[in-house]
Amino acid sequence: MSSRPAIGSHVSIRGGFKGAARAAWESGATGFQYFPKNPRSLKVKPVNYRDAGDCALFCREKGMLSIAHTPYPTNMGLGGSSRIATVMSLKNDLEIAEACGSVGIVVHFGHFQDTDPLQGYQNIIQCMNETLDSWEGRAKLLIENQAGNGGPVGTTLEELVKVRELSLYPDKIGFCFDTCHAFAAGTWNPSDTEVLVERGQALGYWKHLAALHLNDSLHPYGSRRDRHARIGDGYIGLKGLKALLTAEPVRPEVIVMETEAGADGTFQAEIATVQSWY
Repeated sequence: MSSRPAIGSHVSIRGGFKGAARAAWESGATGFQYFPKNPRSLKVKPVNYRDAGDCALFCREKGMLSIAHTPYPTNMGLGGSSRIATVMSLKNDLEIAEACGSVGIVVHFGHFQDTDPLQGYQNIIQCMNETLDSWEGRAKLLIENQAGNGGPVGTTLEELVKVRELSLYPDKIGFCFDTCHAFAAGTWNPSDTEVLVERGQALGYWKHLAALHLNDSLHPYGSRRDRHARIGDGYIGLKGLKALLTAEPVRPEVIVMETEAGADGTFQAEIATVQSWY
């Protein structure tokens, strides 16, 4: 492959945004993911533009790329007052990500188990529209495929592509593909990777892929259990992961591992393995 994506892991912002970037760089990473604020709350956080700007500058100097991950309570499938809180939080995440120079913010597709499916999909589209209606930054909203542990919603490439198409601002939306989620949901069978690749290409999914969560799976194919394993230590295996990542149309800007670090406390071995694939 002609170009190598930025590769790294999820890092803590305990030492600030620049501290997170520096920690990633010192671990041998060229990319990283972070929570822009408390991962367990939608409470809006004042943007520390000085720290975020220092992060952006550091990343530009080192040639690094980053993505932010929205807090766990974020659910675009909800309506009413819950959507108002979600939209405010997503706008806040975009502002922080933009200030940090990040590619975008990763947000799960959303759940709506107790809602009419059509209304649930409409809620997701409306949430994206309200979040992006006044957004003029470069950071994108990156929709992540789900594992199916909360129901089948958001597990297929068709769903992700369609809500993007139906939004008012598709150019402000991209995708983040999670390998463990796709495997757990039964969306991707590593023994037949070409099927997924071809389907994604036919749908126009891969051309809007900005990020990829590189996780192995602690549980078998189709289990609908979202439990990540270190790459090569799960049911997918290095061969399956490599086959997908080296498929011609699969070209994410950033690859992030969301697993435990190695015995040395870093992801250096994993990063070197993935870099050897390019």
